[in-house]
Amino acid sequence: MGVDYYNILRVSKNANEEDLKKAYRRLAMKWHPDKNSQNKKEAEAKFKQISEAYDVLSNSHKRQIYDLYGEEVLKSGQFDPASPTGVSGGGGRGFKYDPRDAEDIFAEFFGRPDGIYKGSPAHDGGNRGTPRKAAPVENLLPCSLEELYKGSKRKMKISRIVLDDAGKPVTVEEVLTIHIKPGWKKGTKITFPEKGDYEAGAAPGDLIFVVDEKPHGLFKRDGNDLVIHHKISLLDALTGKTIKLTSLDGRDVTVEISEIVKPGQEKVIPDEGMPISKEPGKKGNLRIKFDIKFPSRLSADQKCDLRRVLGRHAQ
Repeated sequence: MGVDYYNILRVSKNANEEDLKKAYRRLAMKWHPDKNSQNKKEAEAKFKQISEAYDVLSNSHKRQIYDLYGEEVLKSGQFDPASPTGVSGGGGRGFKYDPRDAEDIFAEFFGRPDGIYKGSPAHDGGNRGTPRKAAPVENLLPCSLEELYKGSKRKMKISRIVLDDAGKPVTVEEVLTIHIKPGWKKGTKITFPEKGDYEAGAAPGDLIFVVDEKPHGLFKRDGNDLVIHHKISLLDALTGKTIKLTSLDGRDVTVEISEIVKPGQEKVIPDEGMPISKEPGKKGNLRIKFDIKFPSRLSADQKCDLRRVLGRHAQ
């Protein structure tokens, strides 16, 4: 018989009109070339095959000839019902095989030009245009500063509206994996193409997650830098101190304060800030802002001692 149209549409040989429509809707949406940019040539071949199978099996006259005599006789245009083989010796008995255009069949189901496809061959030189997509769906993705420092993998359960095999809108659930890269900033967008909701006359829209930063108890992000406020006593500000901090990835960071710390002063620790996503291996700075704790009261003896020690520096 040559090409098996029933097998191409995944239907039985007694499939009715509704069976054929369901099968065509499902397969045509799956294999349309505009939905398969990575393997466009294979998709074009499959799409044409699916369209041809539907065209033949949905037409009672074509289907009858195909069932009795096969694809070659059907396409030959020389069908003769009086012949045992179905093939006439001359010009046939008036039957002419007239294949329909694959995009025309598709347009009957999904619309054109105001449906799923923009433009038409009469106005765009034969280019069918690109599919109109539904509006994208955006969701905030709150991330801790630790996640944005180290990177992480998140699994998100989503619900969206799609078409079932019968072409009816239904809600389905799906789990998507999001790989958060070290150094991503607030506002970074992660796009999942065509994972948004179905809209009538359009391809599914994109689903977009937008990174948001959760407030942190100690650190504040400033671009690629990390800022932390650290309280020290007046004595430590004057005489020096070794302080220990815990980084966002759990490391101990030791900082030596040897110089005199003045109110509002910052100490910059290079390469201990946030990772720079566009420059792997590089980080911003850690900036320590000191809050100096002054004593609430001093005794007369303490004041006298301070005058004796500090007095000559005040000259």
